[in-house]
Amino acid sequence: MPPWTGAGLAVPRALVPMPDERHHAPMHVTAVQISDNLAEHLHDDEIHVWHVPYRRAEQRQLLRKVLAGYLAIDVADVLLVEGPHGRPALAEAHDSRLGFNWSHCAGDALIALGRQVCPGVDLEHLRDRPRLLDIAERFFTPAETAALRVLPEAARASAFLALWTAKEAILKATGRGIAFGLDRLEIALMQGKPALRWLDGEQVAEWQLVPLHVAPSLIAALAWRGDPRQVKLWRLASDGSTAHCLRPAG
Repeated sequence: MPPWTGAGLAVPRALVPMPDERHHAPMHVTAVQISDNLAEHLHDDEIHVWHVPYRRAEQRQLLRKVLAGYLAIDVADVLLVEGPHGRPALAEAHDSRLGFNWSHCAGDALIALGRQVCPGVDLEHLRDRPRLLDIAERFFTPAETAALRVLPEAARASAFLALWTAKEAILKATGRGIAFGLDRLEIALMQGKPALRWLDGEQVAEWQLVPLHVAPSLIAALAWRGDPRQVKLWRLASDGSTAHCLRPAG
């Protein structure tokens, strides 16, 4: 496990909607109907991330609606099954190439989708967490906890959540989830960007980890095993049927 001290952890900077090296480029906006065949917009070297409202009463209805758009079928025909660790997945009757994951917190949800990939996504609301050091001591590695401890108190909450969401995203992408153990991987925040330093039983070089900026009050991360991909952020319009895709120009 590589050494990591508090000096290597920086307070997360403002994270950008398109977490790749072209994030300073001008942005185009593409609008589509969520009922369209969204698969036509998904390229093999991309991952789409949807930011949608979440209502507990609706449970997975909006997730099914987004999946139906990519499968080009009716919402009622979307069949979901539970994996061995509780991860939802498409039933065998559907396109096996389409992988997805989702996360929700309070009134927000993220849905990540890609072909021939198993993405993991997580988000949390930024708020004061008086006991975060106690939580870190229980669930994080000693190096991660030490790095949080030396930060100014005002900076700890965002740094803590950047670590937490990165860890959860990776663990969800493995298919094993948080039960595998938050202390069985180590994340560093270098210049505000999470970086995987160690994952028990895995080759770090095989993994991709990117931060997602979806709202000032949210901290989120996306992870997958495999080659780098372009990440496109989709936002659901207030009418609930139109989606806007933000992407870099060029």
